[in-house]
Amino acid sequence: MPYLDNFNRPISYLRVSVTDRCNLRCVYCMPPEGVPWRPHEEILRYEEIELIVRAATSLGISKVRLTGGEPLVRLGLVELVHKLAHIPGIDDLAMTTNGTLLARYAAELAQAGLRRVNVSLDTLRPERFRRITRRGNLAAVFEGIAAAREAGLVPLKVNMVMVRGLNDDEVVDFARLTLEGDWHVRFIELMPLGANAAWAGDGYVSVGEARRRIEAAFGELLPAKVRVGNGPARYYRLSGAAGTIGFISPVSEHFCYRCNRLRLTADGRLRPCLLSDYEIDLRTPLRLGADLAEIRGLLIRSIGTKPERHHLGESIAPRERAMSEIGG
Repeated sequence: MPYLDNFNRPISYLRVSVTDRCNLRCVYCMPPEGVPWRPHEEILRYEEIELIVRAATSLGISKVRLTGGEPLVRLGLVELVHKLAHIPGIDDLAMTTNGTLLARYAAELAQAGLRRVNVSLDTLRPERFRRITRRGNLAAVFEGIAAAREAGLVPLKVNMVMVRGLNDDEVVDFARLTLEGDWHVRFIELMPLGANAAWAGDGYVSVGEARRRIEAAFGELLPAKVRVGNGPARYYRLSGAAGTIGFISPVSEHFCYRCNRLRLTADGRLRPCLLSDYEIDLRTPLRLGADLAEIRGLLIRSIGTKPERHHLGESIAPRERAMSEIGG
């Protein structure tokens, strides 16, 4: 059974950032020159990540998601997937990626034990994709999505962060994908976190607004279930659609009351809440020889400090890290 926090929420999900580096420079995420990368020696080694995940499973955590930065820019990631997939108690091992390198690695990742992927994709227009990412190629993302499906990394979800004046005019186009095939599209509100904060004022689009636009174009959205996943999205389906539409609303309709996750940063800090700067250092104890029992104790301590909710409504937001360091 998952370990309960002080608000009786079962903590069953660990997000692991394997790198703070990314091969894109999305305009709402980081400046054109990027952000300063952590030195290599500060990043957790794979054997350290494995030990932390083993400790987590002893507390009932059964879902692990690998994130970045962009996780596929880190060398040897397939090896880590293989290690984690063979840890007893992990029944859902997934990854969030921008998809640009996915065609190269999808088959190996599936063979190593990865179950599924989420692809971050904010536009369906090649020229706009280049503008938003400053260096990306949309065709490579679609090749990656096709390769992931071919490898069995499904259900594959597409995450669109909505930003007014940047891509919000494509909400209906993304929703239409679910009528054309087995697309699972999730619309995500922009959070005022790190570099995002500059965009999150005038650029903010609520999921309520997105839903109204979709229903004006296609009719009423019907409640839907998804095969895999116990995250914050609420899922719907257009009449006759093979795919689903999900809404993730961290700002307008917070879901803290059912938050089930911890986050491990690439440099070994455990964050009990994405939207708080509070962290617990795991890297230092690990490198001083901490064993599984000691790391388990630090995980329990982190769960005990998990707040009841975030405070974005009171204009209190984290400032210490960029989203690329935390992994979302």
